[in-house]
Amino acid sequence: MLQAQASERELIDQFLAALRSLPEVRAELEGPGAPELDAQLALDVAGKAIHALVELKRAVYPRDVRQLVWRIRDLARQQPAGESGGEPLAVLVAESISPGAKELLRAERVGYYDSGGSLYLPARGAYLYVDRPPPKSLSRSMRSLFTGRRAQVLHGLLVRHQDWFGVKDLAEQTLVSSATASQVLTEMERFDWLESRGQGPSKQRHLRQPAALLDAWAKQLGSIRAPALRRYFVPAMKPDGLMERLGQVCEARGVEYAVSFEAAAQRYAPFLSAVSQVRCRLLAGSGADAAIADLGARVVSEGANLSVIEAKSTGDLLFRERVGGVWLASPIHVYLDLLRGEGRAKDMADHLRKERIGF
Repeated sequence: MLQAQASERELIDQFLAALRSLPEVRAELEGPGAPELDAQLALDVAGKAIHALVELKRAVYPRDVRQLVWRIRDLARQQPAGESGGEPLAVLVAESISPGAKELLRAERVGYYDSGGSLYLPARGAYLYVDRPPPKSLSRSMRSLFTGRRAQVLHGLLVRHQDWFGVKDLAEQTLVSSATASQVLTEMERFDWLESRGQGPSKQRHLRQPAALLDAWAKQLGSIRAPALRRYFVPAMKPDGLMERLGQVCEARGVEYAVSFEAAAQRYAPFLSAVSQVRCRLLAGSGADAAIADLGARVVSEGANLSVIEAKSTGDLLFRERVGGVWLASPIHVYLDLLRGEGRAKDMADHLRKERIGF
């Protein structure tokens, strides 16, 4: 049950309005029934009478679904049969329902509605399904999980997906505070992506669905601003030679860096016959500017063979790997970068995920 009565009524009104906007659908709120019921609706869908029992929630995630399905179905069994003589239809109405939770509810044939306008009613003889983008509150929450220091925690979990972590250990490995690591783990448990063991300070978690997490991150890329690229042309340099030279000048200047995109993917899992440019992250500072100058690079608007993303902190370079004398961004970072690319970058991302990431 939602805490505020006004929010409850507003949500029910939205649900009724969504139903009434559909052709050949009538929907009315019935009087109060058993105390444990949040609401009851009398529906008519193309002449088919349906008695719906509504459970109200603020937000629903995959980990909530099993208990909610059991509860709402138990309530439905306790109610008298509707006019059609069948068991009442169980419907979950919430401000936000995550995509994973919606999928589980559909598998259980439990109806749902969220404030974004998504609707699913699997009644016998009357089937309604409307799929809309998630409400802004859920979109903001999801987007914030995949940005900034929270993203560093996710990155660590994906790279070390076979390991078990305590909060302190995970925070140290991903260069964030224990509070941030704890918040991210709590959020991920809602999506049922983690497995846990132990209690209290000794509690550990393990990422049991790395593919689901990586898929979710990939889906969020369109709503996250892409990092700015500074484009340069370095004369008399082919990509492989440029990568080697970049590594040399950065090490000479004490600058941390990581090559990403196609040039890194080609070293991890060869796919293209040739790569036209090198894209990398450089830790911001005077040393980075000096390294660029040492390359003899000049700024260009087109025809670049070197593109640089300014890394704000060492957290942007986490889990880089040294391959053939050059520091490459982690395969996870390279995969996500390629998904933002053009040309055959997405095909290369798929190849890298299959051959190097493995989930």
